[in-house]
Amino acid sequence: MVYLLDWAVAILTILYAGILLAYRYWFGKMRLFQLSQSNQATTHFTVIIPARNEAANIKACVESILAQDYPSAAFEIIVIDDFSEDDTAFIVQALSQQFPQVRLLQLKDHCKEGETLAYKKKAIEIAVSVAKGDWILTTDADCIVPTRWLFLYNAYIQEQQPSFVAAPVMFIKTAGMLNQFQLLDFLALQGITAAAVGAGKHSMSNGANLGFEKAAFIAVGGYQGVDHIASGDDMFLMHKMKQTLHKPVGYLFHPDAIVLTAAMDTWKGFIMQRIRWASKARYYDDRSITVVLTLVYLFNLSFLLLALLGSWSTLIIALAFKTFFELFFLEPVAKFFKMKPELRFFACYQPIHIVYNIAAGLFGQLKTYSWKGRKVK
Repeated sequence: MVYLLDWAVAILTILYAGILLAYRYWFGKMRLFQLSQSNQATTHFTVIIPARNEAANIKACVESILAQDYPSAAFEIIVIDDFSEDDTAFIVQALSQQFPQVRLLQLKDHCKEGETLAYKKKAIEIAVSVAKGDWILTTDADCIVPTRWLFLYNAYIQEQQPSFVAAPVMFIKTAGMLNQFQLLDFLALQGITAAAVGAGKHSMSNGANLGFEKAAFIAVGGYQGVDHIASGDDMFLMHKMKQTLHKPVGYLFHPDAIVLTAAMDTWKGFIMQRIRWASKARYYDDRSITVVLTLVYLFNLSFLLLALLGSWSTLIIALAFKTFFELFFLEPVAKFFKMKPELRFFACYQPIHIVYNIAAGLFGQLKTYSWKGRKVK
């Protein structure tokens, strides 16, 4: 049994290393988006922010968008309140009275609580239906966007003529082990997203920083077909556009396009977030993602099996290879996100990373999880 497991781990290690080498190669081929001097503010944007119980964050988020280096007449902000139990709607309403480009919508005016599992998708669809912009950008209520955010999107859209644009996201740095672990974990996810989308391999994106053409959203029927899935407002839409339309899907690779978002402040919140992310895996139509996720899960599971069977020498060797190839991939990613100092802690978090990957992958398919005060099955 141990002999067969050792061989299986060796094969998984080789495959895993091969995938990371591919991601490193694709990321290395990416070039920073170059701005042209002739770029004019020709794109009219609607920024959509679904918000639930975000009274502590929504004002800073909206104000970061209002502070854009972009003509105020060329963008609007729609915050759609998702049955908040705090002062989120009141804060947005006050902002809308001060700034005419800010609008408040209430999800409760369009559906009843409990009618859907996919509240965020429903909120975005409602906001898109009344949006004045020809391009939709989405972000989350706990995010801060950079001042050149709209300017960069506008330039990229003019040059590339895409239907959908993914862009970088990073957690805000704070003190503590939990934040440090999340930064490193999310750094890997963001690096894979940039590499895979840049190479045209996977449909990956993050709803905290993405854009799509309103006409393209309508053309693919919005979230029709995936509106029964609680999560996945970003990747499922991206995949539909990539498969259906003849316009390119792109990645806005520029450090001034990085949107900052808050990391989870408790381990329970972190696990629930990752279970929520993992819960959509079984619905992916993009087989390349499914293959990679399966390989990654089996590779992490193999470490647990090696430990249970006492095959310590194989475990240590495989762990060393895992750490080496992950760091090799992450080095240029950390450079882009200005996070190279954080890599010195990477090896220390490997046991936590392995255990959480196994748990999140398993419970994402089996367990009811809690998110924003709701139970989601």
